[in-house]
Amino acid sequence: MISDRLPTLGSPVGITRGRRLAGRALARPSLPALVGLVGVVVFFGLEAPELLTWGGVASVLDAAALLGIGAVAVALLLIAGQFDLSVGVLATASSLVTALLIANAGWDTWPALLASLGVALAVGVVNGVLVVNTGLPSFLVTLATFLVLQGSSQALAHTLAGSVRVTGLDDAPGWASAEAVFGSTVQLGDGRFRVSLLWWLGLTAVATWALWRTRFGNAVFASGGARRAARQLGVPVRRTTLGLFCLSASAGWLIGTLGLIRIGGVQVGGPGLGTGIDFLLIAVIGGCLLTGGYGSAVGAAVGALLYAVARHGIALAGWDAPWFQAFLGVLLLVALVANGVVRRRLKAVPRS
Repeated sequence: MISDRLPTLGSPVGITRGRRLAGRALARPSLPALVGLVGVVVFFGLEAPELLTWGGVASVLDAAALLGIGAVAVALLLIAGQFDLSVGVLATASSLVTALLIANAGWDTWPALLASLGVALAVGVVNGVLVVNTGLPSFLVTLATFLVLQGSSQALAHTLAGSVRVTGLDDAPGWASAEAVFGSTVQLGDGRFRVSLLWWLGLTAVATWALWRTRFGNAVFASGGARRAARQLGVPVRRTTLGLFCLSASAGWLIGTLGLIRIGGVQVGGPGLGTGIDFLLIAVIGGCLLTGGYGSAVGAAVGALLYAVARHGIALAGWDAPWFQAFLGVLLLVALVANGVVRRRLKAVPRS
């Protein structure tokens, strides 16, 4: 009979297939972060039930969206074996350029936004060119960029605006249409869901498709996994690296623009939603390896959601703020150990 030929659960064939399925599941970079996310949601859902209300969910997704946009871009760079610590400060710097062009130079909203995007891309090009032409570590190059942008933004704001805060931009021509694109909201219950959520999901979907379905994605993995061999095989490592730095710069511009439109201004030097280190940590928690060649955009997105749930859960539970730093450190250690285990399982999974 046909059923007699089917492997049972305890048979050698069934065990082998079960191991292959388990190995392939464990080979997914986003799996550890996804398991952690479920655990954190359950824990803080019991500790602070208001986290699971419409208002709590909206707050978590709002924070996760802005963090996720930066983390996905940084994750692509990590997969290619590079770092970018300047995304967070570039968000502030680009939004400051937009605000000064509108408030001080009298520009319309959309030309100012395009000009600030050009500035952000120029920073990305400078980072990329320095890395690929000099061979300097991208960690140090982007750290230098971070310091330059941070200092120059504060100096520029004081010099041109006389303050670290530039506001009153919502009367500028074109502001209403820009607000429709970058500041729309939908009210569900007591929660206000912002359009930044759609930007985050769209960027994650496009990045995932590009990584797994295009030559560009192959070049990203090859650049991080075996750069010298990739160059010998004709993979455009330099061009791919330059493009990724421009992508991370564009992500910084988008984060800054979303914040600018939301509050109708910008504050330099104030507490921000995320820094370059935050995005880097989220990408690692999401399954990216610091050595390159391994990771996913979905994992980075899940890592951002995990980060946001933990931060808001701790606040709603009434814990002291330093507990979040301790919790983040535990998450990072667990992610590093889990990523090592998953990578070893990945090497053992048959490719057929």
